[in-house]
Amino acid sequence: MDRTNNEEEPPVTDESPPESESESDWAGLTHECLANILARLPLEHRWRAMLLCKSWLLACKDPHLNSRFVIEPEPMPEYGSAQWWAPELGRRVDSILRSVAEWSEGSLREIRTRNCSNESLHFVAQRCPNLEVLSIKCCPNVTDASITDIAFRCTVIKELDISYCHEISHESLVLIGKNCPNLTIVKRNALNMLDPSEHAGIVPEEYLKTCPQDGNLEADAIGKCMPNLKHLELRFSKVTAKGLGLISAGCLKLEYLDVFGCVNLNSRDIDKATSELKNLKEIKRPNFYIPRSVFHTERYGHWRLYDERFQTDIFRI
Repeated sequence: MDRTNNEEEPPVTDESPPESESESDWAGLTHECLANILARLPLEHRWRAMLLCKSWLLACKDPHLNSRFVIEPEPMPEYGSAQWWAPELGRRVDSILRSVAEWSEGSLREIRTRNCSNESLHFVAQRCPNLEVLSIKCCPNVTDASITDIAFRCTVIKELDISYCHEISHESLVLIGKNCPNLTIVKRNALNMLDPSEHAGIVPEEYLKTCPQDGNLEADAIGKCMPNLKHLELRFSKVTAKGLGLISAGCLKLEYLDVFGCVNLNSRDIDKATSELKNLKEIKRPNFYIPRSVFHTERYGHWRLYDERFQTDIFRI
């Protein structure tokens, strides 16, 4: 039916706000609300979010959002990927870590990353005295210099992971142990040199040649300087029965021991060394499988002697 000229058109309503108003609602959120939202995002997502506008950038710099620095995507192989060993990525990790350490205003308590360097760790040592967790495995550019700085400035560390860091020596373990009495977890795992296929194409070839680890010197440092240790990982370490004895004598509170892949230890060595550890709940023994493609019977000769030495049915070729 046609409407008359005098009949008014009904008003047109739209319940959804205009686009500009919707955008302004996000931009107008209080700092506390933004911080609460961003706290639910992983670091890499927050890093992108801060580029959206100034208010989001300021919220991402809130010290409460920067108490943890975790850049370790899951799932990830133990040695990471070739990308994680690249110098370019290392420079990016350093840059982000420095920013987070600065924004935390001393509240940074946990670092879990790979491929950082001395530069960023020196900065952390100067800015973050409350650091409790330092996990920096697979860091070819971290040396005793920065770990020494950490040991003297970050004395409340409880957990340390310096696995696959060839430029860190037993001297750093001594300083960390002496200056960080709260230390209860140490992970000092080595690359599996028995089966190079695990890290072939991932870890740079030149880095594989630098492995200077002295298992017994490190064991001596751990045993003498870390009396409160409860969790210790030494996978594929060169430690011998003597070194394990030093650890057991000094770390009487030990509850977990991982010596998987330690070819210089056998079951008798382990049982003897750990017999006085009353709190010990779990031991990962050096039982492992050597693939035929890597080691041949001709190379070993009478390989059954190795089965007898390691006292395991799975050590076979």
